[in-house]
This record gives sequence, structure tokens and C-alpha cells, in this order.
Amino acid sequence: MKGLKNKRVLVTGGTSGIGTAITERFLTEDAQVIVLSSNPDKLNAIKNRYPNLHATLQADVGNPEEVTKAFQELDKIWGGLDILINNAGISIRNEFINISVEDWEKIIKTNLNGVFFIAQQSAKRMLAQKGGVILNMGSTNGIIGHPNYADYNASKAGVIQLSQTMALELAPKVRVNVICPGYILTPMQEEEYTEEMLKECESKIPLGRLGYPAEVAALFAFLASEDASYITGQTYIIDGGEIAGGLASQ
Repeated sequence: MKGLKNKRVLVTGGTSGIGTAITERFLTEDAQVIVLSSNPDKLNAIKNRYPNLHATLQADVGNPEEVTKAFQELDKIWGGLDILINNAGISIRNEFINISVEDWEKIIKTNLNGVFFIAQQSAKRMLAQKGGVILNMGSTNGIIGHPNYADYNASKAGVIQLSQTMALELAPKVRVNVICPGYILTPMQEEEYTEEMLKECESKIPLGRLGYPAEVAALFAFLASEDASYITGQTYIIDGGEIAGGLASQ
């Protein structure tokens, strides 16, 4: 992609699933990449897997104090930031009526509060240097109703509106977009779905299969690049055509 070489890229939740694919893609684009995660074991594993990783940072994205400290470390390493991949997120499968207060707060803390804390710290630095790109991770669950994920759906709908508002306020210096994957074959997906459930999902998708993390990573790379220099405030769906006819709600 045009203009990604040597760009300073922060990937949150970059130690597994789509996050790892994004990390790998930006490394292949010769960008400088720092991965942020709350899990020290996963951070060690990603450093061993990708020796050319620039650095790692440990922080809970939902904890503003830890986020602030992580960005202070980032300032010492880079003194700025060009691209944020705001990817960290979790989900817990449960019926709406059975969602506990603890689970609701846990999802919102990571998926919405975490996106806000990380994006705000990034935006301050990007505005100071008069340029940058913020890409937030949404989901098709934030666009169309989907059973058993009311808390997750609400958090992702919030990310979409947050991203659009950020794009208005941070323009013209900073571009902001949100990417909304559908069913992507990740460890999180495989943990929550049985093989039979995954096959049922595939039957609803016009392209006839689940997506791959590398395909989502490619979209992130494009939107971060100079090839997407006139794109901001948009929501990009990557779902194999699933919600084109409202199939996710069936």
C-alpha cells in the first residue's frame, strides 16, 4: 500500500485473531509496529513470533490510568504516532435476559470505553503533529440486530457513532474510519461457536464461507494508506455479503 513504509503504527489487541493478522500485514508493509495488550504472556509470544516488531506495551485499554502510562512509554519510544488500529475487544455469548451487570460492564469497559481512551490519547498526538489515521474496530453486530450479544452489539454500535463524530471533529488533520467485520474465523469465534453453528453461519453468507483475518487486515492496510487519503467518517462492512439482505437476523 502507498505510504505505509516507516509509519508508526499502534495495534491494540494485536496478539491474537484479527489483531495478529493486522500486525503481520503492517510489518510486511515495512511499517514500525507497536502492539498493546493487557496479557504479558501473549505479548512475549508475539515478540517471539515477529522479531521485527518495534516494541510492545502492556495496558488494559479500559483503564484510563494504564492507557495514559502506556502512551507516555510510546512517547519515549517514538515521540508521536501516525496510525492507530483500535482493535482490542471481547465478547461474551449470552441471552439478553441473562446478562449480568458484571458482564455488561466488562464488555462496555473494553469495547467502548477502551476505544475512547486509546483514540483520545492518539488523537491528541496526531493533532499536535498535524496528521494521522485512526481506524476503530466495529462489527456488523453494531449495524443489525443479532441475538445473544446485546452487550457486544451495543458496544459496537457506540463505536460506530463515536468514530463518525471523531471524523467530523478531527478533520482535516486526522482521518477516522470504522471497519465492521461479519463472521471471521478467529479463536474467539471458534471458542463461542460449535462446528455446527459455524456451518449454519456459512449457509447465510452469500460468498459461502467465513472470512479470514488476513482479509480484514488488508482492508485496514488500505484505509491506513495514502491510497485512502480522501476517505474519512465511513463505516466499512466486510462480511461476504451477509447483511446485504438482513441475513444476520434470521
